[in-house]
Amino acid sequence: MNHPVILEICADSVESAVAAEHGGASRIELCSGLLEGGISPSAGLISTVRSRLSIDVCVMIRPRGGDFCYSASEFEAMEQDVLTAKQLGANGIVFGILKEDGDIDVARTARLIEIARPMKSTFHRAFDMSRELSKSLAHVIQTGADRVLTSGGEQNVEDGLPVIANLVRVAGSRITIMAGGGVRESNVHRIIEETDVREIHASVRVQVPSPMRYRNERISMGLAKGREYQRVTVLEEKVARLLEASRDGIRRNPSRKRLEPARD
Repeated sequence: MNHPVILEICADSVESAVAAEHGGASRIELCSGLLEGGISPSAGLISTVRSRLSIDVCVMIRPRGGDFCYSASEFEAMEQDVLTAKQLGANGIVFGILKEDGDIDVARTARLIEIARPMKSTFHRAFDMSRELSKSLAHVIQTGADRVLTSGGEQNVEDGLPVIANLVRVAGSRITIMAGGGVRESNVHRIIEETDVREIHASVRVQVPSPMRYRNERISMGLAKGREYQRVTVLEEKVARLLEASRDGIRRNPSRKRLEPARD
């Protein structure tokens, strides 16, 4: 029997989240600040998205851009953001915490997971920034996280396929490995075939122009000049095509009997 793929789409607006659901996504990763790789969304955005969607909404917990080594005050803010997400009806949280030496911060990660329950927890691609992925996988499993989002330690998921396949084999049934980082309609079937993952994370955004007719071109509010008059959004049809391509990958690669976790 084939197992359906779970498609998670990254969204940073109500419109993108709704389009993702209409396109057939199984779950939303909700965040803000995509130019920085995603940061914690506001309570207003979480509440509004949750009220519009019937699928799961997992909230990014990341107080700032940059690295994943957080101060005591930043971690306190993350704890509060987890509680806010829970109160607003989120289904899960998405986060990652590293130590200065590049190892997983097991204690702090486990603490956020404990606060989040019964919400699910995903350790995001901070995993790919860690020092040693095999060791990091064991540490993430130790924290009690439900899944790991990874590109196999590479910039693009296609370059990390052998590593992801090994992570899937080693993880067994102890934790879910979700592949992400450059997933497209043209490569998703290969990702599934070569790794045996059954969860896919993708950003299927396109740039659209701002509706503003008056534009003050002398001023830029951010470091990227001109961003005030550009937006990125998820298109329903692109989600639907990605989902169909992923299902094609499942049909080509019927779920094999899972191996038991490898013993270290």
